[in-house]
Amino acid sequence: MTDEMLRAPAEAKYAEELDWLESVDDGPKPFSWRLSPRMVRLFVLGSERSDGLDREIKQKWFGDRSFVERAIVTLASDRGLLLIGDPGTGKSWLAELLSAAICRNSTLVVQGTAGTTEDHIKYSWNVSMVIAKGQSRQSMIPSPIMTAMEQGVIGRFEELTRSTSDVQDALISILSEKYVSIPELDDDNIVFAKPGFSIIATANSRDRGVNDLSSALKRRFNFVRIPVVTNKKSEAEIVRFRTTELLRRHRIELEVPPSLLDILLQSFADLRAAAQSATSDDEKLESALSTAEQIGVLEDAILHSNFFGDSTLRASTLAGSLVGSLARRSPEDLAILNKFWHGVIEPRSKKDGGEWQGFLEGGRQAIATLS
Repeated sequence: MTDEMLRAPAEAKYAEELDWLESVDDGPKPFSWRLSPRMVRLFVLGSERSDGLDREIKQKWFGDRSFVERAIVTLASDRGLLLIGDPGTGKSWLAELLSAAICRNSTLVVQGTAGTTEDHIKYSWNVSMVIAKGQSRQSMIPSPIMTAMEQGVIGRFEELTRSTSDVQDALISILSEKYVSIPELDDDNIVFAKPGFSIIATANSRDRGVNDLSSALKRRFNFVRIPVVTNKKSEAEIVRFRTTELLRRHRIELEVPPSLLDILLQSFADLRAAAQSATSDDEKLESALSTAEQIGVLEDAILHSNFFGDSTLRASTLAGSLVGSLARRSPEDLAILNKFWHGVIEPRSKKDGGEWQGFLEGGRQAIATLS
């Protein structure tokens, strides 16, 4: 089943694991939850020997345990959960995993944009049915949020601060009253939220000032701030986990040498340090230099090696993918990368040798080609 999906949701990807956890779960479950809070945490963070399970549960989200526990406790209350952080910190992935574990449905999602309207979080109408039979519950098209209310499950709202104040105000009513009125109907004109309904929203901390949340909306959410991963060991685990999934999905048999993974991690760490020491935005790459972007660079290099190489990942290919992925503005980003290559990568190549030499040359060639 999952082989027929380009990207299977977490509840499909880990269906067998979720079934097993549900079968051995004897803990108290809030509302209509499929798993107890303890098992939800195990599903997200993985099991330890002290948990006493008969099988290992792999870790799927890499971050502080307290963030996950606070998120789970919030969802067990009647408050919404807002995951906020920089791009690429795993907010959406954590929201998906929590929804999959709690209600086995992570697909009731509204994507916040400047074009998102109240209809997207409440309801709209099937025009042809309205013309033929008039307005009724049958001719109404519920939003993902309304569907979550009716089923007593988790609804998700991505990039909340990208939506306009009108949409945010409508969300206040849903979070406060836990029902939606349908004034167009005379009968059966209120949809009440069933126990278990909650909303997980995400917000990009870099979007501050786009559509800031009102004080009223903030009060309806518990905030969980997801920091950027700075620990090299944790970041390496995330990249390895995602890369393994990538290779499995594409059915690619290709080894990622640990030395190249170290080069990628060190290069991003050096780029972040350079960005922090920059005195103006003109001296910073447009990229957020997130863990997600590291994964994207590695994915690009792996696919290039598989389709246009000899199925061997080389340092020069990795360097070309890094430059190509991060050089979004021309000539600004290329000038920054060129300076970085001369000031940081070249000295590392002379000092450490090995794969760094191929990385140096591959980056130089990519910068020259794009210039």
